[in-house]
Amino acid sequence: MQDRNTSRRLVLLATAAVFINYIDRGNLATAAPLIQEQLHLSASQLGFLLSAFYYGYVACMPAAGWLAERYGVRRVFATGLAIWSIATLATGFAQGFLALLILRVLLGVGESVTFPCASKVLAGAVPVAHLGKANGVLAFGYLVGPAVGTLLGGILMSMYGWRPVFILFGALSLLWLWPWARTKMAVAPRQHETGGHETGAHETGDGETQRREVDPDGPPYRLILRQRALWGTSLGHFASNYSFYFILSWLPFYLVKARGFSMETMAVTASWSYLLNAVSALLMGWAADRWVRSGRSTDLIYKGVMAMTHVVGIACMAGMVLLPVTGSIIALFILQIFVGFSSPGIFAIPQIIAGPKASGSWVGIQNAVGNMAGLIAPVVTGILVDQTGRFDLAFAVVAAVNVLGLVGWLVILPKIVPIDWARAGANRFSRAI
Repeated sequence: MQDRNTSRRLVLLATAAVFINYIDRGNLATAAPLIQEQLHLSASQLGFLLSAFYYGYVACMPAAGWLAERYGVRRVFATGLAIWSIATLATGFAQGFLALLILRVLLGVGESVTFPCASKVLAGAVPVAHLGKANGVLAFGYLVGPAVGTLLGGILMSMYGWRPVFILFGALSLLWLWPWARTKMAVAPRQHETGGHETGAHETGDGETQRREVDPDGPPYRLILRQRALWGTSLGHFASNYSFYFILSWLPFYLVKARGFSMETMAVTASWSYLLNAVSALLMGWAADRWVRSGRSTDLIYKGVMAMTHVVGIACMAGMVLLPVTGSIIALFILQIFVGFSSPGIFAIPQIIAGPKASGSWVGIQNAVGNMAGLIAPVVTGILVDQTGRFDLAFAVVAAVNVLGLVGWLVILPKIVPIDWARAGANRFSRAI
């Protein structure tokens, strides 16, 4: 376990990376009204562009988790960020649909490393009693990213056009590599709460601490894939992401085209909704840690919040499309608050269950399944809007998907406790119970 200052620095750098991640992936949604008019794209084409990111993102996620386990987060994180920053910068020079499509896929390839690497950092750097707060800080980073990106990007795009903004943001993203390269890396797992193997750490030539264990490579993928908990968290993550990516991809377009907002008003409204999301995540991470330390049930805390978020999500989706403008925005803000409450649990749950030995691989698989929502939600929405000229059916689909979240978090996911991987490996049909 690294010292407290190093742990904090690693958490902050991981948070900065996901902050940049969500600014860069969300820029296209902010620019969508301008790009559609300039390049004469249909809503369906726009939907495919918004989904293209996830083709590279989802396809590469399991490999990104394996690479983080095999080669260490220092190299893998840095390589991924460099790829996605260059893709963002190059988008400013794209001249047509095909070029934008290719660059969005490349952006997804680069960003696929983010959450496997960040989860591996947190699982090795942060004790269980503080994982809620650490994941709350991380969630604040990726949720405030769209707020800053939409507000700043929307204002700059209204003044200078969308191309210079992509070039600027891509260039600025590369600056993260400097503090990351200079940080003493120490990703050594904590002593497993269930007993397990004795752990230790040693410095490698590149300054990255590697673990020394009886089983240095952790559990194999085939053992992780047999865990019922993995499929519960994955289905829940998918349902959570469907709502999140629907809002992230289509909210700017919806506010401008369906509700008649200007680019500036859209940017302010969307940014406030994203900011509420981010602050709620930070507060819930802090509260979850206090509840865990006070002896309250981890199941009750995390599963209860997840279930409540999906129930509220169903109601708010109806409100956003059926109510007048003021009521619609209130429903949006309520939705974002509850989505923020659920955010720390999405990654704290697998970090607790999988532990430091398997969190990178586990989150690689879970995040791949969860982000299939990004493949589906933008395209389905674009097709429905083209066919009906309205957003009603698109909002209804999102509400229905929230039911799947209740099944994943409450029915499939067993008790949230660490898996004893040695025992699980000895029993071919083991389940996390």
